Amino acid sequence: MRTGATESVNRNTYLIIGYKFRGQNMNLGRIWTIATNVFWEVIRDRVLYLIGLFALLMVAAVRLIPELAAQTERQIILDVGLAAIASLALVVTVFISTGLVNKELEKRTVYILIAKPLSRTELIIGKHIGLSAVLAVLVAAMTVIYFAILSFSQISYPPGSIAIAAFFLFFQFSLLTAVGIVFGVFTSSLLATLLTFGVYLMGNLSRDLVELGKLSENAGIENFMKALYVVLPDLARLDFKNDAIYGQIPAAGTLAANAVYALLYIVVLLSIAIGVFSRREF
Repeated sequence: MRTGATESVNRNTYLIIGYKFRGQNMNLGRIWTIATNVFWEVIRDRVLYLIGLFALLMVAAVRLIPELAAQTERQIILDVGLAAIASLALVVTVFISTGLVNKELEKRTVYILIAKPLSRTELIIGKHIGLSAVLAVLVAAMTVIYFAILSFSQISYPPGSIAIAAFFLFFQFSLLTAVGIVFGVFTSSLLATLLTFGVYLMGNLSRDLVELGKLSENAGIENFMKALYVVLPDLARLDFKNDAIYGQIPAAGTLAANAVYALLYIVVLLSIAIGVFSRREF
């Protein structure tokens, strides 16, 4: 949190304690309070500037790319737009998710946040929901701007497939948010950021790692690559940017299976984060 962090935390803590709850069971009211606090804090922290930056990038792409690639400018502009959405969402995810819990530990505001009746489980889940909501707004806003600029520039595009690709980008970065929280609960913000970015890269290349292991013709390396494939999230399952450019929509069964995969992986990661965080002594 920025200046005035302690006052902000105190205010939200009073809101939490103000609820009349019995027992220590997980409560949606307390989770919602934490999520709302995270959402507005991140939104105010220059995230809106990223939306403006995306709009400028898209305008520049529409103006410059046709002069550089006269034959394939449509595909390149569509690709640049989706890549820009993914890149800016990645920046927010990696740099903010890893500090959601860690900064509370470093600034010792965690002593206030985990005071009764708020549990550590509620804190972790609320943090994840809050940042996921930010990502949903960010991706949705950039997608709307993307459609508007393409329409204004009279560039044809497949709205259905692009909307699906954007929706699964949200799933991808919500999952990566859970990864960042896991690393953030037991290591420094810098190391957690590097590890989360590494998971993003390897998660998008996890299928290639298996093929690389086979090409090595070494049983040890091959088994290691297979283990990485099993452990790391297969983020490529949630990346439909290339399909979207050509207007291809995967089968409904594939989309549903991949969405369930992402949700289950998020649940597992948050369970790990809660388990680690619950064992930390303050």
